[in-house]
Amino acid sequence: MSNLLKLIQERHSSRITFDRERPVTKQDLKKILEAGRWAPTAHNMQNFDIIVIDDKGLLEKMGNIKSLIREDFIRENYQQLSFSEKELLQKKVGVLGTVFPPEWRTPSKFDKVIGQSRSLQQTMRDSPVILIVIYDSRKRAPASEGDILGIMSLGCVMENMWLMAESLGISFRVMSTFSGKSVEKEVKRILDIPEYMKIAFAVCMGYPISTPTKRLRVRRDVEDFTHHNRFGSKGLE
Repeated sequence: MSNLLKLIQERHSSRITFDRERPVTKQDLKKILEAGRWAPTAHNMQNFDIIVIDDKGLLEKMGNIKSLIREDFIRENYQQLSFSEKELLQKKVGVLGTVFPPEWRTPSKFDKVIGQSRSLQQTMRDSPVILIVIYDSRKRAPASEGDILGIMSLGCVMENMWLMAESLGISFRVMSTFSGKSVEKEVKRILDIPEYMKIAFAVCMGYPISTPTKRLRVRRDVEDFTHHNRFGSKGLE
């Protein structure tokens, strides 16, 4: 149990450049996919498919896709930023602003970056393998408005694969930009994904070309989010 908790605590998003010449082995890929296979899903629907991409030509094609920097992302992202480790430790939520480019954390510069295009390669960071998790948008979990249970299930698939990758020493990062309308359209065209299938998220994996910078990671204390028997009765006294 202590080993499992340690693995959960050490799981992190790898915002690094990968070694494109060091592939993830098929054996390790199969372990990661096996972990995803056993994720809990609503009514055991298993409403997901995973496309594994390690062909260099396809990776290059996807890396050349352009995505637009959206205003809602820039402004909402800014609300989650802290500008010092002291501030982040006090908030216990969000991320350090230094994770993002200077113009993404300076409101006076927002108008200059909103609407600009970035290549997916800037997100993929030379990853030698990409996983794209797709689902059938025509289906939903029974009695689940907005298919919230189906979306939760996809999150379970993500977490299972992430923890397995962490246990294998493989860096892992989720890329939400793949589900944006314009990017999704191009990815679906390149990979022959049927129209009714939607991209939930994509994952880049691999090994960093250098030692990643250690970043402060924070979480709320258990007492901050736990209510005992009724809302407002904090903690487990």
